[in-house]
Amino acid sequence: MPSTQPVPNRVPLQPLPRLTLPLGAVEPMGWLRNQLRIQADGLTGHLEDIWPSVGANSGWLGGDGESWERGPYYLDGLVPLAYLLQDEILIARAQRWIEWSLGSQRADGFFGPDANQDWWPRMVMFKALTQYQEATGDPRVIPFMERYCAYQAAHLREQPLQSWAAARGGENIYVIYWLYRRTGDPALLELSRLIESQTIDWTNLFTNWPFTRPLREYHDVLGFIDALQGLEPALVGRAVGAFQAAGNYHVHHVVNLAMALKQPALAYLLSGDASQRQASLLGIEMLLRYHGLANRMFSGDEHLSGQQPFQGTELCAVVETLFSLQTLLQVVPDNIALADWAEELAYNALPAAFSADMWSHQYDQQPNQVLVSRAHRVWYDNTDDSNLFGLEPHFGCCTANYHQGWPKFVSNLWLADTSGGLTAAAYAPCRLRQQVNGIPLEIIEETEYPFRESIRFTLACQQSVDASIKLRIPTWCTGARVRIGAEELQPAAGTYCELHREWRSGDVVELSLPMAVRANPRPRGAVAIQRGPLVYALAPVAEWRSLGGDQPYANHEVLPRSPWNYALALDPLAPTQAFSVEEHQVGYPPYDSANPPVVLHTRARRVPEWQVEQNSAGPLPESPVTGSEPLEEVGLIPYGAAKLRVTEFPRTR
Repeated sequence: MPSTQPVPNRVPLQPLPRLTLPLGAVEPMGWLRNQLRIQADGLTGHLEDIWPSVGANSGWLGGDGESWERGPYYLDGLVPLAYLLQDEILIARAQRWIEWSLGSQRADGFFGPDANQDWWPRMVMFKALTQYQEATGDPRVIPFMERYCAYQAAHLREQPLQSWAAARGGENIYVIYWLYRRTGDPALLELSRLIESQTIDWTNLFTNWPFTRPLREYHDVLGFIDALQGLEPALVGRAVGAFQAAGNYHVHHVVNLAMALKQPALAYLLSGDASQRQASLLGIEMLLRYHGLANRMFSGDEHLSGQQPFQGTELCAVVETLFSLQTLLQVVPDNIALADWAEELAYNALPAAFSADMWSHQYDQQPNQVLVSRAHRVWYDNTDDSNLFGLEPHFGCCTANYHQGWPKFVSNLWLADTSGGLTAAAYAPCRLRQQVNGIPLEIIEETEYPFRESIRFTLACQQSVDASIKLRIPTWCTGARVRIGAEELQPAAGTYCELHREWRSGDVVELSLPMAVRANPRPRGAVAIQRGPLVYALAPVAEWRSLGGDQPYANHEVLPRSPWNYALALDPLAPTQAFSVEEHQVGYPPYDSANPPVVLHTRARRVPEWQVEQNSAGPLPESPVTGSEPLEEVGLIPYGAAKLRVTEFPRTR
């Protein structure tokens, strides 16, 4: 039988105050279901037919084709998408991969393609198997995992984690804990300790963060030495440490860092050392402080690249950061900012990297992306194809890996409290089915959030149930209101509003989250505009041009056909009063530049001297800028809908 209840930690693991629900407990509805349907009708649902890396010749289907990470990556998103939509065609596709993997196990416990002995891709396949087991209850999965873990324990000392596996050992630990919660086998904890000892020391790196500048600067030896002049001795030592660390490819690789954010907190669950849990939070703080971008993601056009808005971020890093945050919400449950950030990534950086029909994607997205073309840019080491929309721009890891983004976001909208209650960690239209104190409870969440401010929860149960329901009040929200019948509450921003009572079928909770426009400060006096969880961007008229290949997944460049170089006219004493909000119907697709659900109207002035440089928007002019160009009314749309965009603006008086 499928899993129906979350499984808490066993001793000696630290207790998890909140638990993820089994796959299928939360079902998408409304615009969010439409988004998953678009994904299924796009690349995800057709990838095996058009991309040889996950085609019939894949090593993970018994062929002699690609045998490393691409098959497992693909399945890690295909499984939850298939079961959330209850799409029989996708379920059958996923089952073929599952059956081959389960059938590939040798007598000694090893499994997968013989052509590849790397530990890393098996970590990803294990993540896919855990979701499959939760959705189906297949009794073969847990014994299969136990046998492979025994194989790991017997061979890791002679064949230790290396390269990508050593950077990403936290993915292995995550699945070992999942298995330990179900079996209680103490040998699994010893295996976890062994894997941690062979994994990069992310706790130390995040606690003593070295990379305060773009990585390219650490490889400019003469420039680096010059930059040390006049620094405090302590800063000189820190900078020299960063220079030395820069020689290790893996510690500043953007996807490794995205995955690693959860690793110290996972280690804390076994050690009880609170400094490890804190290291995960420090890692987040450092990445956003020194490399954070206006789209709420940190840069990495393959490696950390600072805060310039023309730098890119790899799509793999977006989905892996989102999954790390979903994991951290269980370990650090009352940190509202983590849940806020997860929402912001899902509603901004994730959809921005796809075409609206999800038939193509980018490898690198830019906050100020005014030209999508095959051309050299100031990437750290990515190629000229990296910001094209297509099937496999630059490299195929993102083609294989992005599928997990939307489905895992759906699965983590709600969390279970260890005390028996439920927590709304993120908001979107969905249906939750869960037993609370032994009584089946259904919650229908009706909303067009993040495009609207109101959320309505309707409960259904066959008998009354005494339970606590916690609603997250984002840190950005002032004036939130919760109404239950005639009762109204006004919870504070950055808290969970706890509603503890005896619930009856038909009870309704109405939540209002007012979304004031915010002007977030950026370097050089610039601003980025946010309203609620959505970042807004100016989207010039875009011309999509095919560069060859089969439709609809051919490579495309996107060219601007209207001006983009504007400075916003903001009153420095009241910058957000310059905006008016215009709402439209949430369409299909939801993130569509031609039919955006929300438009912010404001005034702006052209800045003619701000031009394209090295095939990207040039560096922002220092604000406030002056000029004689007339003020114009412009509209800003959700960042995720704008495939050409300016997100970080200079200011003009």
